[in-house]
Amino acid sequence: MELVIIAISSIEEQIIDAKRELNDLMEYPIQKLCEIIKEVGFECDLCAKCCTSEFNDHVFLLDNEIPHIRGITSDALKPAPYFEFCDNKGTFYVSGYALLTKEDGSCMFLENRRCKIYEDRPMICRLYPYMLHRETDDSGKVDWRQISGLNEHGCYHSEISDEECSKIAVLTKDYEVSYLKHQISFLESVNKHFKEHGLKHVQSIYDRMMRNMKKGDKVRVMVFCNGKFEEHLL
Repeated sequence: MELVIIAISSIEEQIIDAKRELNDLMEYPIQKLCEIIKEVGFECDLCAKCCTSEFNDHVFLLDNEIPHIRGITSDALKPAPYFEFCDNKGTFYVSGYALLTKEDGSCMFLENRRCKIYEDRPMICRLYPYMLHRETDDSGKVDWRQISGLNEHGCYHSEISDEECSKIAVLTKDYEVSYLKHQISFLESVNKHFKEHGLKHVQSIYDRMMRNMKKGDKVRVMVFCNGKFEEHLL
């Protein structure tokens, strides 16, 4: 569900693009999303597939969710995958944290196909499979995507009240707005950090350090959290 920023343009250009998408998102009509939710009629059938790497990549956490998850267990988080940048000294930068997963790829809080923290689960888990961001489809067309994993799990065409559709739509849009604001803050912080310390993103070093990490070498990762970078050695 996360927006992966590919570092091929300047950070300033990425900030501009992200702000443009945020403005467009703010203008996206809630009623349109309500109609889609109503039409899809998704209903969870407790298959737990969405809690596994087979169907989902990772659970990205918003800043306000991190203290609560850490309060449940201190080792529940990992740097989100797909590090966005690597500076010329070989340090990676990533926009936030994700929930830790087990060796089989399932969420660490999944037990016997049930969520152990269901009442305290992250917002993205509560809203799934609904999302609202631009994505390229199989034909290469870039458009808004509202549903994740359609027809891959769960039940569809269930009856959902107008009130529930409206509630889901508002929460979905609020989440995506918060996520994009987080990404913009991350980009601006990286840009400022690079300028202050004479650093820059170098793709060749990024590629080399990724190969080293896959071979078992330790790498330094700076994770953006609540406006600051937290250092990790992986």
